[in-house]
Amino acid sequence: MNLLFQILNAPAAPGAGGVGGMQSLIFLLLIIVVFYFFMIRPQVKKQKEATTFRNSLKKGDKVTTTGGIYGKINDVKERTVTLEIADNVLVKVDKSAVTADLGDQAPAKK
Repeated sequence: MNLLFQILNAPAAPGAGGVGGMQSLIFLLLIIVVFYFFMIRPQVKKQKEATTFRNSLKKGDKVTTTGGIYGKINDVKERTVTLEIADNVLVKVDKSAVTADLGDQAPAKK
């Protein structure tokens, strides 16, 4: 274990430190760019679309919640939505729990 620690902490050969340091820096920047384009940017875009969807909710839209409840919007307030899930059965849910618009989908035929 001591030998491994000594090898890892050994100083680099003179003249080789500048090139290795530059390559490490370029590699680190490349990793950051890859993370941004493949992980951070798509997540921000998805979050922006969800916010736009939630702000465009209106009475009569057919939606589903994160809990799997299907319903039609009866009332929209600043932070909550009232869903009609059956005749005269109203449920008040947080806007962030509304996930999908089902108005464009055709009902499944059996």
